[in-house]
Amino acid sequence: MNQMLQEPEAQTQLAQTVESEIRVPDTPERPPAPVHPRFVKPQRVAFVQASWHRDVVEECRIAFLEEIEARHISRAQVDLFEVPGSFEIPLHAQLLAKTRRYTAIVAAGLVVDGGIYRHEFVADTVIKALMDVQLKTEVPIFSAVLTPQQFHESAVHHDFFRKHFVIKGIEVAEACANTLHSLERLRGQVAAGIVG
Repeated sequence: MNQMLQEPEAQTQLAQTVESEIRVPDTPERPPAPVHPRFVKPQRVAFVQASWHRDVVEECRIAFLEEIEARHISRAQVDLFEVPGSFEIPLHAQLLAKTRRYTAIVAAGLVVDGGIYRHEFVADTVIKALMDVQLKTEVPIFSAVLTPQQFHESAVHHDFFRKHFVIKGIEVAEACANTLHSLERLRGQVAAGIVG
């Protein structure tokens, strides 16, 4: 009977010895979430999205909204607009920029072969027109209008470009926020007479 009572104690001592001899490696700590600077003045962004291949392009919008919110521009400060295709984005961007309501405009679309225009022509025209709008109105315009060399109406291509548009949504949100911060600083310096 004494043996039985001592057995659990012996097992406990053995377990403690094993635990002390076996060193469990430290779990790596996750890096802290990045701290993004806050804006001095309120920002308002227009997001203009082409409806052609909506299921692909909307991935950009969703990722953009999540990332821009992490960068201190809430979803309530982003107005969403949908146009038929990428070719219609520049005119909408110009009219939105002229309202002076928006501090930035983001364009998103997928230009593929088909229709009456060649996709390279459409993509080049859209990008050049967006640059013209930006320079004329001094409202920064960001493009997530993409033109794949080959796009096939297959599940594999749709899946690939949906994932790619998530990345582009994050990248365009980062570019938008960083540019707005830069412009905010620059305009403050101009107003203070530091840059002129």
